[in-house]
Amino acid sequence: MHAVSVRPDDRPDIPLSIYRPRLRLYDFFEVHQRRRAPLVLATVVETQGSTYSKAGALMLIDENGIFQGMLSGGCLEGDLAICAHVVLESGQSQLVTYDLADNDELWGLGVGCDGLMRVLLQPLVSTQAYEPFATMLAVFDGEEAAVVSTIVESNLSSAPLAATFVLVSGEFRAFGAVADIAAEVATSAAKFLEGGEQASQSLSRDGGEAQVMHRLIRPAAKLLLLGGGLDAEPLLRYASDMGWKCTVVDHRPGYLEKGDFAVADNVICCAADELASNVELSGYAAAVVMSHHLVSDRDYLAQLAATEIAYIGLLGPAGRRDRLLSDLGAVGSKLEGRLYGPAGLDIGGRGPSAIALSIVAQLQELFARD
Repeated sequence: MHAVSVRPDDRPDIPLSIYRPRLRLYDFFEVHQRRRAPLVLATVVETQGSTYSKAGALMLIDENGIFQGMLSGGCLEGDLAICAHVVLESGQSQLVTYDLADNDELWGLGVGCDGLMRVLLQPLVSTQAYEPFATMLAVFDGEEAAVVSTIVESNLSSAPLAATFVLVSGEFRAFGAVADIAAEVATSAAKFLEGGEQASQSLSRDGGEAQVMHRLIRPAAKLLLLGGGLDAEPLLRYASDMGWKCTVVDHRPGYLEKGDFAVADNVICCAADELASNVELSGYAAAVVMSHHLVSDRDYLAQLAATEIAYIGLLGPAGRRDRLLSDLGAVGSKLEGRLYGPAGLDIGGRGPSAIALSIVAQLQELFARD
């Protein structure tokens, strides 16, 4: 059987948003980018106490106050839209502070968050190629993690508020900053990339000071669904909504033709024992074996055993899992510590949607540890 790969680019007549709900924030960006319309990037740069979002959370706001993303559960978004309008009119970034502890009735609508949140608002315009968000978007859609370093407080002319640096693939890119601080920030960003935790840096020049926030951004996790039955559809939808890139593989053309897999990044038809020849398995964070065909599942597991994929989920009861492992013999031992079968957390419920929810919950728990 020859492998057939169907990609979103092969179907340009269907709106992009159908294919990429996993990146709703970035769909929103691309729609405005095509129209060369301005946007404001809102980034949480600091929180104290109990808040809906933590540092690094993002939201985009357009010139009409329409936003994508959520920073406060709806409490502050209206005010952020007003502030974004000012930012677009002035062309100047702003740092906005919301103290929910002192103004809970005003800002928090009585929800009792009792925290403080600082949000940086940056204009994104076509004349500046929508940087730095365009570069950040490329990281989310790419293969390598990057460090984004942003000036969040400053009285230095060489380090204006919201000047941003991105360290990706060994290249250090600066947006809106004077070169004399770049080397110092680059050194700190490289060290941060090795450590991977939220960090800040102080810059001192001529009696002035600037504060830099470093944050690690990662490519979207890649999930491989090995089986295109009806139970793959809700799993694909939930995983896409989580922002994960999904590939669906099945050896049965009819399953792929009839299934609702429009949100998948790739849909591939190939024989189960030819998986490794048609899919670059090394790029996936997780795989779920769900063809419900014993021989196919065994072929999938044999090939996955030779990879370093950290999560390999298997649908079906424990007895079926044990039979497959017995059939695999020594090869099956290579799955130890990585095979989750039956896949998913024990959250109760029956049917495809409940099973899909349990698997996505288990994956999110594992991804959050990384």
